[in-house]
This record gives sequence, C-alpha cells and structure tokens, in this order.
Amino acid sequence: MQQTKYELGQIILGDKAPLEGAMARLNDQAVDQHFEGNKANYAWDSTTTIAKPTSVAGPGTFFGKATRTLNFEPSEEPGWRFDRSDQEGQMPFGVSVRNVWTTARNIVLRAGSPHNYMRMVEHIIALKVGMGLDNLTIRMDSGDPPLFDRSSMDLVEAVEEAGLRETGTPPTYLTVKEPVMFGTAGGSFLLFLPAENGSKELLIDCAVDFKTAIGKQRIVFPVNRDTFRHGALARTNCSMWQMLFVRTLGLLFADTRNIGYNFRNIVIAGPRHYVNKPELHHEGKSLEAAWHRSCLDLLAAIALIDKGRLAGTIVSYKAGHSLDVDAVRGLYHGDLLREL
Repeated sequence: MQQTKYELGQIILGDKAPLEGAMARLNDQAVDQHFEGNKANYAWDSTTTIAKPTSVAGPGTFFGKATRTLNFEPSEEPGWRFDRSDQEGQMPFGVSVRNVWTTARNIVLRAGSPHNYMRMVEHIIALKVGMGLDNLTIRMDSGDPPLFDRSSMDLVEAVEEAGLRETGTPPTYLTVKEPVMFGTAGGSFLLFLPAENGSKELLIDCAVDFKTAIGKQRIVFPVNRDTFRHGALARTNCSMWQMLFVRTLGLLFADTRNIGYNFRNIVIAGPRHYVNKPELHHEGKSLEAAWHRSCLDLLAAIALIDKGRLAGTIVSYKAGHSLDVDAVRGLYHGDLLREL
C-alpha cells in the first residue's frame, strides 16, 4: 500500500514552523503495519448497547491491594456514564469532554463533588469508539479502576460475552468541516481530515518516536472491532527510569504511591533494550507502543465527543493525553464538526 503524504491543514493550535518540521518527519517515517480487520464488523445502522449486564474485576490501579469492580449495564440513554455508588447524593457523570478534570498523567472525569470522579478512564472508554458501543452505564464503588495484565482485553471479552444489542435509533455521524491541526511547540500534532464521499469510516494513522528501545513505530488501520480487539492487548509503556521512580521517590507522592504497575501489566523500555518482553510483533518488530497509543489513548479522547460517532482520518504524531483532549475541546470551541 502506498504511503500517504499529508499537508498541515488549518492550524488551530501550535505554530507553523515546528509543525512543518514534524510533518516532514512523519511523511518520511515508514509505515510498519497496515491492518484492515473486517470493515463489515460494525453495527452501522443503529446505535448499540450491551445485551445484558456484565462485570469485570481486578486489582486497583492506584490501590493494588484492593479489588475493584466495574459493572456494565445496558442503557437506552445516549452516551456513556459513570455512576459511583459510594458518592451519596451525587449524579452519574457522562463520558464527555465537558467533564474532563485533568489530563496531567491520565484522563480523569469528574462532575459535581470533587470526590465524584473516575481516574485513568482512557482504557475503559476507548471501547465506546473501538467496539461501536454507543450507550452504556458503568457502576462502581470507587474512583480507582482495575488494572489488568492484558491491558483492556478483559473489558473487551466482557462486552463480547454480554453481546451487543441494537437500540433502533440511527447513529449520528460527525466529521470535521476541513483539515485542521492541533500541535505543540515540540512538534507533536493531531491532524483531522474530513470523511470522503460520505464515508462513515474512521481511519487512524499513528506514529510514535521514543528515545528508548521503543524507537519509531507507525501503524495505519480503520477502526472496527477486529482492529480494536488487536490493539486492546497493548499495555502502557514507560522507561526504566519512570519505573524506578514509581518504586522509589514516587512513594512520596499520592498519585504514584500505590500505583499497581508491575512487569506483567506494563512494558518497560531501557535505552537500547526492553526490560521485559514486548508484545504485538509484526514482521519481527514490536508495535505495542503504537497500538496502545492509538487504540487505548487516542480513541479514548475521541470517545469524549458526545455528539455522535466521528468519521474521517486522524493522523497522530508523538501526541499524548493532554493534546488529545485539547484537540477535542478545540473541535467544540471552534465549531469545527458537522453532521454527515
């Protein structure tokens, strides 16, 4: 497949000079894997919810000695919402860019009381886009989500076991009105391109470039249940020094003191070699970091669009949570989305 060469588009966030350089580097970076999956594997004609309740439990992300449970329940109301049973008098809060509290280390959603929150939601809410699961209520008794050795695969399998049910309501599809770019001074960027010829497909072109053993990785795929299921196995990555920080000085800080990272549930990269075994190899090269970045980080931010399903192309180069959420906010603030 011939590699696509991109242009900047209208720059909404960032400066032209560093973004031109970043775009040139992206256009020169080879694509390591094109993954199509089964494009028909989606319920395009109706919004969906799960067919029956299901639950998933695991050790807490931030309090690893506690078991945390997510209870997934069918919903006829549009969108996703979290409902914390331990927060008496508080309302459920929607999965929406309007309810993002912080993106400093991960995406945290909150509404009402400062205690009515959910941390590190990205690995959960990515299923909204990746599996075409439009409506869902998640009940829990803590703001600390479970952390799994297989990244988000436990959640995918729970949804698959419950099954999807069409609600009968036609979905709303959105796309950007024109090519728009959101970038940083360091040259990270997200480029959004409009859907072509009324297509309802969402295509992802994602590139990462780490100064560790991860190095440069680039993947291109349409979002469907097959491609998302493949990427859902991809674990969070960190450097060897970040892991050492969590285990030493990080014990002094509340947001890292009890974090449950270990050598199974996270991939650790040293300067030249991986500390533990990376997964998701293609032609002898691990692409785990790129799959995690695209499926479980970027698609989580797209799940924060509460007006409908997004169609078109998203090009991600060295981006992260903060830029992802800033871009979704920018799409709203600039009135840059239109219905297909």
